[in-house]
Formats: sequence, structure tokens, C-alpha cells
Amino acid sequence: MSDPDIVVLRQTIHGSDGAALAAAIRERLPDRSVALARTPAEERELLETARIAVGLHIDEELLAAAENLELFACVFAGTGHLPRDALADRGVALTNASGVHGPNIAEHVLGSMITHARQWPRAHRQQERREWRSYETTEVHGSTVAVVGLGAIGAAIVDRLEPFDVDTTGVRYSPEKGGPTDEVYGFDEFHDAIADAEYVVLACPLTETTRGLVDDDALRTMRADAVLINIARGPVVDTDALVSALRNSRIRGAALDVTDPEPLPEDHPLWGLGSVTITPHNAGNTPQYYDRVADILAENVGRLDEGEKLENRVL
Repeated sequence: MSDPDIVVLRQTIHGSDGAALAAAIRERLPDRSVALARTPAEERELLETARIAVGLHIDEELLAAAENLELFACVFAGTGHLPRDALADRGVALTNASGVHGPNIAEHVLGSMITHARQWPRAHRQQERREWRSYETTEVHGSTVAVVGLGAIGAAIVDRLEPFDVDTTGVRYSPEKGGPTDEVYGFDEFHDAIADAEYVVLACPLTETTRGLVDDDALRTMRADAVLINIARGPVVDTDALVSALRNSRIRGAALDVTDPEPLPEDHPLWGLGSVTITPHNAGNTPQYYDRVADILAENVGRLDEGEKLENRVL
């Protein structure tokens, strides 16, 4: 097996395996040798000489054998599962895939907002009953939207909201950095940020600060006509408090792509609430995933060769 410049490790995301990623990288870097590892043995052999590895995981044993490795390009945005200390000790740069989900998750959020504004679930129920009866709707246009988390996904959401002429508030860990929203708050001002919003969008990571962030207090702070949209992580929301708020009409509705627990049990009360739309952690699904990962990698190969700062570098 020849010595590759880039080795693609075993992985499957959104129904596509490493072969699709390898093909996308070869298309962008035709002058580079790109190898696909299909077995554990091939991973070990190819990593012995490769400068760059692309994948979901690499353990310390594999890393110890990767004597020439300069870059591990993680195909996830999160890198907490990786042996970061070992990577640092060996001088291996680490990048992530932050931003690859921006377009599709932003579309999911906008779709959720329009779905609740125009009452599509009610329309579907009436269609199933062949019932022709008018009902009231609202507009996303001109509303106030609070986006909690202003990373790549949060920024993509705000960008796509611009044609709707909405007012936006954002919440981030470092509000002094500003952001794409009209106003930016810190997490210590979370209630101020959501108090006037018709839509509260959760796009933040799960941390000790954000775990249980949307609790009974927060739900009582939200407007009665507010819709909660969660594309972050299930435990950011206190599920019991949310069920209570929805049952008592303290908020208008919720669009949940993530839940706590997850998967959501068949007998969970959220399933039976007409004001809730649920998708099975599906907002991130896109056929463009590996193409966007390959775009980041192709850019970074050139930067690595020139000794320049890497895009999406986390270590």
C-alpha cells in the first residue's frame, strides 16, 4: 500500500461512509494521494506514514504509530471525545467541522418557525379528516427572535432571518465580542434576552452553564405566544417544566429536534401535545455534509503547506 498524503478513516455519517468523503477530497485535491482505510489493519498501516488523517475518532494507540501525522481533521464540530492531550504532546494540529451544519440547520429552524406561524400541523390534521375549516395564523415577518448561541449555526440562522425583517437578540458566553444580532447578551442576562421574543431558538452547546437553561423560570419569562425551538441538545431544556408550560398554555408551542430523554419514549407526553412538532435529531441531516468537510480540508492542506493559520483549528 503506497504512502498517502491523506488517510480517510472509517466512518458513517447521515448514511454515507468514508468512501464518499475520500471521493470528495480527491475531487478537490487531485494532486494529492488520498487513501481510504476500510479495516482496523488498514488504519494502522496508513497512519504510519500519512501527514493528514480525517475522521471521527483516533485513539492513543493509533496516534502513537502515526509518526508523520501533522493534522487530524475531525469531521464533527465537537472534539471532546478525542485524545486532545496526546495530540498536543505529539504536535498534531486538530481542526473540526464547525460550520458544515449551518445551512441545513438554519433551514430547519426557519421551517419550524413558519410551521408554527402558519399552523401546518393543524392543517395536516384537518386534511386527514377532510375538514375544510379556516383557522387563525401568525407571521414570522416583523417578529422578535432570540438566538441562544452565536456560533456558526447561530450566525447562519440570523443570516437567513434577514429577509423576514425581524428583530434579533443573541446570547453568547462573551457578549463583549458582539455578534450578528441586533442586541447581544451574556448568559447571565438570558431572561432579558428572551423576554420579548416570539421565537426562542436554542443553538448552544451543552455545558454546565446551559444544562437546564430553559427551566420553569425561563418558561415563565417567555411570552405566552412564544415558540421554543431546540436544535441544540435535549438537556438544555428541563423537559418536565416544558411539558407543564405547554399543557398550561404558558407558551404557544415548541419545535424539538432534540429531547431529553433521547430517543423520546413512545409513551412520553410530548408526543400527545398538538402544539409540539418533533423531529428525530434530524436537523443536521444533509447530503452536502462530506462536501463541506472536504472544502474545509482542501483549504487547510494549502495552509498547512504554507505554514499559515488553519481554518477551524481547535488545538
